[in-house]
Amino acid sequence: MNVHAKIPSDIIGLTTPSPVSRRSFFMTASAAAAAGYTLAAGPVRAQAITTDTKGLKAGNATVKVNGGDMPVYFARPEDVKNPPVILVAMEIFGLHEYIRDVARRLAKAGAFAIAPDYYFRSGQDLTKITEMPKLMPIVNAKPDAELFADLDATVAWAKSQGGNTRRLGILGFCRGGRTVWEYAAHSKSLKAGVAFYGTLVDPPAQKSIWPKSPTELAADMKAPVLGLYGEADTGISLAQVEAMKTALKKARKTAEFKTYPGAPHGFHADYRPSYRKEAAEDGWKNAIAWFKKYKVLN
Repeated sequence: MNVHAKIPSDIIGLTTPSPVSRRSFFMTASAAAAAGYTLAAGPVRAQAITTDTKGLKAGNATVKVNGGDMPVYFARPEDVKNPPVILVAMEIFGLHEYIRDVARRLAKAGAFAIAPDYYFRSGQDLTKITEMPKLMPIVNAKPDAELFADLDATVAWAKSQGGNTRRLGILGFCRGGRTVWEYAAHSKSLKAGVAFYGTLVDPPAQKSIWPKSPTELAADMKAPVLGLYGEADTGISLAQVEAMKTALKKARKTAEFKTYPGAPHGFHADYRPSYRKEAAEDGWKNAIAWFKKYKVLN
């Protein structure tokens, strides 16, 4: 039996073990949980990056959406009155410490970064789920229309809090990388997006709630997107990336891609064995440069 048959391609890379260096050390499950990391993704690296809040205002808030109050984590420069807004589209694992840290990194770069927990309607804390078979039905049930509405509500909330939504960006990882492409086709307000290893082709079984895949939406892209991919990603093939390049070029849309040799899916996730320092640091440098190029960041 093919265990990957029912798993969307963006998640296959998460279920395939990455080579682990002898010098890699991992937290115990209890320590990882106490630190706020998800356990469903596997072992948590003790060397995971931690960004402080010096010079930042950071914390939890809620945004009113259809169905309730959606939790969000935000981080912003403390003394900037009207900072640009960057949405952080999370992986499938919920609003855990890695995603919060990414928000703080963006805030250090000058952004009002907001990570919405758009899976909250399930009533379950995804960060506490340890088994992928229990997690997948929850995240795969999220309709694109609802996702877009949640992100739009987050943007409106950011504006009400003094964020400059005329300089709006979005950055995401894995399933959140797909969200970047999808939101770039949806939002007329978006100025730029960065997708870390986001799938570009959706499984047919999801068609009723995910009407069009990123590749099918190439002609609808309303903002320039930077796609960062791993050459050794077992779930997102280079052929998939090339097909997206072709579709975007045909539609005369602005996008750039960088593929990292030998990098697996999740190469930016510094809390996981898939982390590749060189690719992660270069990808982040390129992400910040992309946001600066398109006037999201100064």
